[in-house]
Amino acid sequence: MRHGKKVNHLGRKTAHRKAMLANMACSLIEHKRINTTVAKAKALKQFVEPLITKSKAENNQSTEKGTHNRRIVFKNLRDKYAVTELFSVVAEKIGDRPGGYTRIIKLGNRLGDNADMAMIELVDFNELYNADKAKKKTTRRSRRGGGAKTQTPPVAVAEAKTESQNDTEAKADDSEE
Repeated sequence: MRHGKKVNHLGRKTAHRKAMLANMACSLIEHKRINTTVAKAKALKQFVEPLITKSKAENNQSTEKGTHNRRIVFKNLRDKYAVTELFSVVAEKIGDRPGGYTRIIKLGNRLGDNADMAMIELVDFNELYNADKAKKKTTRRSRRGGGAKTQTPPVAVAEAKTESQNDTEAKADDSEE
């Protein structure tokens, strides 16, 4: 039974597990999405979401708190380029999101060992899922009578087209003779 055991050990010792999660988190921050097994993706989600929250809090607080948060995140990630990317690009993009920064999408089974595979990605960096939100911006329309324009009836338009077609055919016949 697993009563009260919150950490998935992933079949690794503590140091190996922490190093693996740190490397996967750096790859996720750098590439915005990675493919891995479902179990590792779930463990990575628990590992990286508090770090993203700390990066977001830097913009809202004083510099002492920001430096402290950077040091805590660096202790976990161990990569200064990933920390810089997290605190600049990622934190700016997810600034108004209250949580749920990652998404896990199951991909099926791996060919070699039939392991359940998944893609974990940062939610705000997926253009396919966020395209409808960007297009939903409504334009303001005034209440003034801009829509009441006089239109020609469709029959008159059709007659005008046939007349112009007849004129062009007659001109083409004249030029051939």
